[in-house]
Formats: sequence, C-alpha cells, structure tokens
Amino acid sequence: MTKEEILGKLASGELKVDEASKLLAELDSAAKKTGLYCKVSEKGAVSIYGLQRMPVTLYMEQWDRLIEFGDHIKQFIKDNVGALKKKEPKAAE
Repeated sequence: MTKEEILGKLASGELKVDEASKLLAELDSAAKKTGLYCKVSEKGAVSIYGLQRMPVTLYMEQWDRLIEFGDHIKQFIKDNVGALKKKEPKAAE
C-alpha cells in the first residue's frame, strides 16, 4: 500500500489515525531498509537518502538533466574502471 492510499483510507474513514500512523511508519521503515529512498525537501527539491551520510538534493530540472546524462556517466565509468575505486559498504552493527 502506498502513502497516498493510506492517507486516502484515513480521509475516507476506513482507517483510524493510529492504524494509519502505524502503516506509514512501516512504509517508511521498509523504504529505509532497501537502501535508497526519496523525499521532497522543504524547498521543494528531490532528496535521495541512502547514498551517503547526507542526502543528495537537486531540483526537478537538475534531476532531469542528470537522468538524461545517465548513459554518459555509465560509459565514463566503464571507460575508467581501472582508475576508479569502490567504497565498501559498512557492516551492519
């Protein structure tokens, strides 16, 4: 169930506030466990969490430009794989 569906059911009275809160918390927790998740920032930009300690935040137009540039980034990485380093993920504590 999506956040919008949960909120819709809350608005229509199908869910009580405590049930909706629990479902929203589970949804947020599940998103964080997958590693990456998005949020809308206070200024209306898209923030991606889970890549590094701080979120990567860009405005919609910037994400569009970056996504369009994605094939170039993939090719650059392939062409420079020998010079690039991989960061090992931290072990779960």
